[in-house]
Amino acid sequence: MPHFPSLPGPIGVFDSGYGGLTILRQIRETLPAYDYIYLGDNARTPYGTRSFEIVYEFTRQAVVRLFEMGCPLVILACNTASAKALRSIQMNDLPRMDASRRVLGVIRPTVESIGAVTQTRHVGVLATSGTIKSESYPMEIHKLFPDITVYGQACPMWVPLVENDEAHGPGADYFVQKYIDELLRKDERIDTAILGCTHYPLLLQKIRHYMPRRVHIVTQGELVADSLKDYLRRHPEMDARCTRGATCRYLTTEAEEKFAESASLFLNRAVEVKRILLE
Repeated sequence: MPHFPSLPGPIGVFDSGYGGLTILRQIRETLPAYDYIYLGDNARTPYGTRSFEIVYEFTRQAVVRLFEMGCPLVILACNTASAKALRSIQMNDLPRMDASRRVLGVIRPTVESIGAVTQTRHVGVLATSGTIKSESYPMEIHKLFPDITVYGQACPMWVPLVENDEAHGPGADYFVQKYIDELLRKDERIDTAILGCTHYPLLLQKIRHYMPRRVHIVTQGELVADSLKDYLRRHPEMDARCTRGATCRYLTTEAEEKFAESASLFLNRAVEVKRILLE
């Protein structure tokens, strides 16, 4: 059994790659006083095409590492990890490892906002193949809003477009329009579209261009940040365990230079990063 420090520490933010940096950026804007550690498993990305078992194992390894580095609270800033691993970690691993620590995801905060947004009660989800196949969004939405009909659309080319710095190029238009059209063909009454992947905000300009104006686009960063702020307010015992020095450390399982170069696309600034191994 791993040993975790008992002292207060930073908030951990985990993603399979770079997309979680869009969540981290929003969290730091909303809660700037806290310390953070961002861990990207870039060497093993993408998670979207991997099995439940592998995503769970990789995510659990990352959570354990962040706990070992002193994080009392970890945010899975990854829709695939939230869909395929969060529940197992919360129910099976935390009670055994350390019941006082917490792991939170990005799907629930996103879903909680939907009821007040959709008028037609017909909602679309644009996400990776793994998130769509997991059916996590329909399941979570129906728990809170049983009257809402949910349609999923996998967008397998959107993450590569972002990570290859082609999000603003003309080549992205074809795939952005293609997946939006495929979603809307499923039901013309869809009036709300969830961007269920943390990479997608970097395509937001093109998504807005091809999405009909009647469709409300829901992005995750602000929702997750507001949800975390509310969580810490409602759980003062956890809030007291999170240190406040306004710092952020970046870790990656890939080459440091590669992460630093790609991270600048998401953060619009240079970062220092350290490479680690997960096992």
